[in-house]
Amino acid sequence: MTISWENFEQVEIRIGTIIEVADFPKAKKPAYQLKIDLGTMGIKQSSAQITKLYTKEELIGKQVVCVTNFPPKQIANFISEVLVTGFDRGDGSIVLTTVEQQVPNGARLF
Repeated sequence: MTISWENFEQVEIRIGTIIEVADFPKAKKPAYQLKIDLGTMGIKQSSAQITKLYTKEELIGKQVVCVTNFPPKQIANFISEVLVTGFDRGDGSIVLTTVEQQVPNGARLF
């Protein structure tokens, strides 16, 4: 399926820095609760099923690519405000989408 450029422009894809990571024991699948600094958009939270490849400690300070204009989603007792993007390696483990060099938090993908 192809989409128009106008449709693509409606998706806000932005960079943010993970500033806090916590275990999420109430999630159905193993996940972390993340707090992400998105610059002028503020601090947003997200649930991410990335426990197979990443420790909490190594996630702090990592810049990640997020979709910021989906509606908030309740996952167990947690509200996920942004979608952290990544790629499935085929074994259920997710590799985060990151940037090669640091960019300002909140910068939009074009």
